Amino acid sequence: MTAEHSDLEISRFINAPPSAVWKAWSMREHFEKWWIPAPIECKAIKLDLRPGGGFETLMRENAGDYRPHVEGCFLDVVPKERLVFTTVLAEGWRPAEPWLALTAIMTLTPEGNGTRYAARVMHRNAADSRKHEEMGFQDGWGTTIDQLSAVAARLS
Repeated sequence: MTAEHSDLEISRFINAPPSAVWKAWSMREHFEKWWIPAPIECKAIKLDLRPGGGFETLMRENAGDYRPHVEGCFLDVVPKERLVFTTVLAEGWRPAEPWLALTAIMTLTPEGNGTRYAARVMHRNAADSRKHEEMGFQDGWGTTIDQLSAVAARLS
């Protein structure tokens, strides 16, 4: 956690250029392969990468029924550089009532022949941040970044 105790951060090197990481993030068929830690499956209902665009995913385990995972709204989108989304708004800037309110900032920075992928996840308060940390933020987000890395490497 950061000094404010309400943010969580994670960063990894991805051995693929920002263009491949962006492709893995922006194309539904690639995104669904990495967004949720395996073996849980992901289905992207909305992936409208523009400010105000919807972001909604479902998840399922053991070939069961899909159930809600994340719904949000993109706040800022700079192709191949930066994505910002929040769960406190839904598509079209509509207020939402998420089970975990957060705003996430993902940055893609060229580093050698690859990309430094960093995520900063801001919460309403320290208690929400601790809850997210206790749910396994580092392991879960780390696993998805590793999966993103594998998908991006195949796309480069």
